[in-house]
Amino acid sequence: MARHRKPGGKPGKADAPPAVAVHDLSLLGALRDQLSQRAAAEARAEARRREAAAQAAADADLFRRSIGTVTPLRAEEHVVTSPPRPLPVPLHTRRDEAQVMRDALSDAYDPDMMLDSDDSISFRRNGIGFDVVRRLRRGEWVVQAQLDLHGLRREEAREALSSFIHEAGKQHLRCLRVIHGKGLGSANREPVLKGKVRSWLTQKNEVLAFAETRDRDGGAGAVLVLLQPTRTRC
Repeated sequence: MARHRKPGGKPGKADAPPAVAVHDLSLLGALRDQLSQRAAAEARAEARRREAAAQAAADADLFRRSIGTVTPLRAEEHVVTSPPRPLPVPLHTRRDEAQVMRDALSDAYDPDMMLDSDDSISFRRNGIGFDVVRRLRRGEWVVQAQLDLHGLRREEAREALSSFIHEAGKQHLRCLRVIHGKGLGSANREPVLKGKVRSWLTQKNEVLAFAETRDRDGGAGAVLVLLQPTRTRC
C-alpha cells in the first residue's frame, strides 16, 4: 500500500505504528501469571486446612466412640485464699527484754556471803541441801546444754549468759555447763570472767545451785548449773 504524505513534505513520525502497546501487553501477561500462581497456592493451602479439619473431626469422633457415654464432672466452687502473712518480729520487745536481762545482772553484786568454800567454790539457795551440790559436782546430773564464754568481753558474756539461762528455762532444761575459762590468756593471768559468772549466776532466780566441774570436765574453768524445774503448760 502506498503511503500518503503531505504535498511537498517528507514522511513524518506520526505515520509509524505505536511501540508502547507491545510493552503494555507483556506486563499484563506477567501480572496474569502471578495472579494465577497466587490463586493456585491459596487453593492448595485451603485444601490442606480442610483436610486437617476433617482429620481432627475424625479423631474426635473416634475418641468419643472409644470411651462411650460419659457424664461431665460437676464444677466445684473454689475459694482463692491468700497465704497467711508472717507474724511481725517484735524487735522493740526483744530489745527491752535484752535490756532487762542486762540490768538484772549487776557487776556490783558481791556473792561471797552466799558461796560455799571447801575444796572448790559452790552455791546453793536456801532449802537446797549439800547433797544436791555434791551430786552436781560428781556429774550425776546429765548436762543438757553448754555455753562457752571464751573470747567474749564482759558485756558480751553477761548478755550471752542471761540469754542462755532464759532459753534453757523455756526448753525445760535442768542441768547446764558454763565454761568461763581459768584466765590463763588474760592480763595478769587473772580469771576475770570466773568471778563475774559466779556473781551473775547467784542473781538469777532460776539458778538453784552451781558447782565447779571435775578436773576432767574443766575443773576451775567451768561450772555446772542446776535450774529449778519449770511447769509444763497443758
